[in-house]
Amino acid sequence: MNFQVTVQPSGRVFAVERDETLLGAAIRQGIGLPYGCKDGACGSCKSKLLEGRVIHGAHQPKTLTEAEEVAGMVLTCCATPQTDCVLEARTVPGAGEFAVLKLPSRVLSMERPSGDVAVVRLQLPATQNFQFHAGQYVEFILRDGARRSYSMANAPHNLGTPPAIELHIRHMPGGKFTDHVFGAMKEKDILRMEGPFGSFFLREDSDKPMVLLASGTGFAPIKAIIERIQHLGLNRPTTLYWGCRSKADLYLHDWALKAAAEIPNLTYVPVLSEPRPDDDWSGRTGFVHEVVMRDLPDLSAYQVYACGAPVMVDSAQRDFVAQCGLPAEEFYADSFTSEADKH
Repeated sequence: MNFQVTVQPSGRVFAVERDETLLGAAIRQGIGLPYGCKDGACGSCKSKLLEGRVIHGAHQPKTLTEAEEVAGMVLTCCATPQTDCVLEARTVPGAGEFAVLKLPSRVLSMERPSGDVAVVRLQLPATQNFQFHAGQYVEFILRDGARRSYSMANAPHNLGTPPAIELHIRHMPGGKFTDHVFGAMKEKDILRMEGPFGSFFLREDSDKPMVLLASGTGFAPIKAIIERIQHLGLNRPTTLYWGCRSKADLYLHDWALKAAAEIPNLTYVPVLSEPRPDDDWSGRTGFVHEVVMRDLPDLSAYQVYACGAPVMVDSAQRDFVAQCGLPAEEFYADSFTSEADKH
């Protein structure tokens, strides 16, 4: 039993199989809907149901409130249709452009730029043409079927020889996957993954100035976007704000300084929330999104790309729109929800 879903205002139509989510069906058929975590934790996929009926699977209550549900809002990542549906959602050009592939990858190298962050390079198989947008992510499929998501930190033109994707993995003690990465994993190990996923990537048809906002390893997809900006030779005014606790957590600080020196309109503003006495820090301090608001009280002409901890992404979205005049549709985000955030 298939149901038909029509997306407005684009008029795109796709079929959803029984017990399949709206988003799962859209990804399978290359329909570019907005989304982030696919787990009902981030809210990026929230859309309005104009006609029809759906049932929601497990999700975070704060991601879709009762009031929003009553108003007809749905989370496409965990909504299963019970009838034909009409959905109001902005389609994301390019989100469904590249085939989602399951493929093996081989650990090429592992470096530790800081105590709890590993930069891992994974060699891609020569037999499969893995394509993605800078900013998208892959999911690792663990032995028990569990999945863990990590963003590519290099742009597609910058895979190197042999072609490899770069990931930034923070150690979450007790974490099923990261304990393995920081413990038993070694070079030449094989990891199974699937991707690309996500609608977080540069909107290249705009010439608006940009704020790139990262916290912690949320820097990974932002780094890929910066490589893409440089590759395209874009001269849109761009400010990178990277918020971390202490100086050691700015694990690619030198890379960011070098990028800002090489790219004409890129400014880099590192921000520490808890600088240590030995950090010898004379730079900016506090919550990173509040530093943005002090620097740019009027964001009405901007695009913002935010990535990192859910609390940072949520605060930035709320405050930039409410207090700085950022158009809600010009806030693009990838919330790094950990397993702990999903329960």
